[in-house]
Amino acid sequence: MPTPSLASLPIRRLTLRDQAACADLSEDRGWPREEHKWGFLLTAGKGYGIDDPDGGLVTACVVTEYGPQDPALAAIGMVLVAGRHARQGVGRRLMRHVVSAMGATPLTLHATPYGRPLYEELGFKVTGRAEMVRGHFTPGGPQPRVATRAATAEDLTAILRLDEQVFGADRTHIVTRLPAFADQLRVAEEGGQIIGYAGAWPNMDTHVVGPLVARDTSVAQALIASLAARTDRPLRTDIDVRHKELLAWVKERGLASLAFNSVMSYGITELPGDWSRRFAPVTVAAG
Repeated sequence: MPTPSLASLPIRRLTLRDQAACADLSEDRGWPREEHKWGFLLTAGKGYGIDDPDGGLVTACVVTEYGPQDPALAAIGMVLVAGRHARQGVGRRLMRHVVSAMGATPLTLHATPYGRPLYEELGFKVTGRAEMVRGHFTPGGPQPRVATRAATAEDLTAILRLDEQVFGADRTHIVTRLPAFADQLRVAEEGGQIIGYAGAWPNMDTHVVGPLVARDTSVAQALIASLAARTDRPLRTDIDVRHKELLAWVKERGLASLAFNSVMSYGITELPGDWSRRFAPVTVAAG
């Protein structure tokens, strides 16, 4: 039988059963397999993909919606095309499908320099930048004078309230998954009030710091330092470049710049919420 053309292959919803195939696709493109992250994204969001008649996936992506009913925002991530099918328009076709399926919902994504031209062609605009940093954290200098502790179940309501203020949309389905997804979830506290929280989740040989929500830079520093003190792995995180003081601080303590990604939006001119307290996403794939 003749091999079907890529244009005729159907786009379908992915499920957790596709986790290994998604990880294979990551590996095919030279990315880490990241099965732990794929599992999180496929259960918290909606996966879309095209099956390869020869096995595996031609392409895949994940959409994470925010808001209890009509989504206030949706993040697109993990847009991948198998190397043997690259530069044949299949990624563009998948993205057009997702943008159409989301209707009037505002969209956001983090774009690599390689992917940015495609997203611009589809109508996405650059609204910000994030810097990826990685390295072993070395304590030094004045210690942040902010109390931190492990989060408990009793903190959930306060964390959700703070997160919605800062993010500008309801992320209950993400935040409530963090205790199972992350190896650490910590809060910063002052006068009995939670003024920040952060997670550290395993990704290959690193711990990714995210989300990182904090009242100010000193609180963000205290949370990072407290997470770093409880792991032997290198830390990795993606910090909004407007937080120059925090970026300088982590670099003084051993983290080095790896890459810059463009934060892009569709249907809105800037992300909702309070960027001054939003330091790093859960993962760039989910915002």
